[in-house]
Amino acid sequence: MAAITAAEMWTTVGSTIASFMFVSTIFRQYCPHEVRHFLEKWMHKLARFFNPYIHVSVHEFTGTRLNRSEAYAAVEAYLSTNSSRSAKRLKLEMEKDNKNIVLSMDEYEKVTDEFQGAEISWVLGKTGMPQQPMGSAYHSEPERRFYKLTFHKRHREMIAESYLQHVMKKGKEIRVKNRQRKLYTNGAANRWFITKQTMWSDVPFEHPARFESIAMEAEKKQEIIEDLLHFSQSKDFYARIGKAWKRGYLLYGPPGTGKSTMIAAMANLLNYDVYDLELTAVKDNTELRKLLIEITSKSIIVIEDIDCSLDLTGQRKKKTEKETEDKNEQGKKETNSKDPKEESISRVTLSGLLNFIDGLWSAIGGERIIVFTTNYVEKLDPALIRRGRMDKHIELSYCSFEGFKVLAKNYLLVEAHPLFETIERLMEETKITPADVAEALMPKSFREDAEKCLSNLIQALEEAKKKAATKKAEEESRGKEPTKDDSLVQDRIIVLNLGWNPQWGLWKNMEV
Repeated sequence: MAAITAAEMWTTVGSTIASFMFVSTIFRQYCPHEVRHFLEKWMHKLARFFNPYIHVSVHEFTGTRLNRSEAYAAVEAYLSTNSSRSAKRLKLEMEKDNKNIVLSMDEYEKVTDEFQGAEISWVLGKTGMPQQPMGSAYHSEPERRFYKLTFHKRHREMIAESYLQHVMKKGKEIRVKNRQRKLYTNGAANRWFITKQTMWSDVPFEHPARFESIAMEAEKKQEIIEDLLHFSQSKDFYARIGKAWKRGYLLYGPPGTGKSTMIAAMANLLNYDVYDLELTAVKDNTELRKLLIEITSKSIIVIEDIDCSLDLTGQRKKKTEKETEDKNEQGKKETNSKDPKEESISRVTLSGLLNFIDGLWSAIGGERIIVFTTNYVEKLDPALIRRGRMDKHIELSYCSFEGFKVLAKNYLLVEAHPLFETIERLMEETKITPADVAEALMPKSFREDAEKCLSNLIQALEEAKKKAATKKAEEESRGKEPTKDDSLVQDRIIVLNLGWNPQWGLWKNMEV
């Protein structure tokens, strides 16, 4: 009897559904559009009245240019951590040149999130139809994915003011953490091939340098680390004092003291990209500004050996009247045809570089570090390295005994050895760069042990000591006071250089 009742019930339900569909079809076909639109409008209002949930969609592509939405990417990154724990259907993704594997929710999968006591659900959906094969008569709309956020209407204010900002912030942080950092460079060759694309070319940044492996005193190293971390967390401070969120570092010292390694360690500490700016490849100040515009935030802009880049060293000179006249005469002689070699010469000026560092254009983007390196800091124009442009000056000098112990631990896994005392004495008597110390400690074969490498360093220190002593003796011999004969020779040279003039009477007054 129960089975008959259930069958009758399903028959009644099927008949009701069929009747409803028939009436709906007749209504849509014969009812006027205005009446149908009016009834549908009131039906939606009635449904919203009884439905307490609100839906928010975040589409993958927005606008007509089909640019991927930053909001969608942030939501995708935010949900990747939550979906990997709760979702049952996941998809594996790995960006180009990225070694990190990311698990995200699959299509039509639902993930629940909790924020300030509110339960929030996310669903990944898609619109459009799959792309049809070539020659198909059916027109298909391209597939577009979107995330649908659903929450109770009593949490509307909290979602709009707090939760969405929380999702965007956390999502961006996860994207920065998981991204493949890049090493960018500009080049003169790129200028002729690039039109609407970026003016920078890039490769994955995989330099392994860390502050732990830098041969430097621990106190000085910790000071630099704290300064960098404080900068990266000072967005509100820079906004409050009215300054662009940037900081300049001047690294100076003899060759081989680890300036490039320091830059790599800074990038790895802050998880920043590196932009290696080659000034000689920049055509003029306008192109320099265009390069600056394309530099993203969380980046380090590097100009290495700036004392060798263009005519930016020494004091600025005022043009004399003669120089101005010569330039005008040369301009008159120029024709419309230009030498290709002259066109390739960079016209970047010191003024343009100063504006690049801390002018109005420098405030674009934010969270940037500008690093200059030089072997001869005394050659640089004072305006280029003053405080406010190069905020922190870091001298990377010759290797100290404390720096040697860092290298010995890195290269030989040795923290103490009987030869350390001899090495310490020799390092106090002579100067040697960290690069030379590292080369001496580098095992040349599998048969060389720690003691052999330390002996090589002692030998290198002794040779450096002898060379320094020989060089000092030569300088002292060249710097001795001139004798009377030497003075007479110098007088004769002066007379010959001046030339004979009967009015001066030089031959008469001088004892030649």
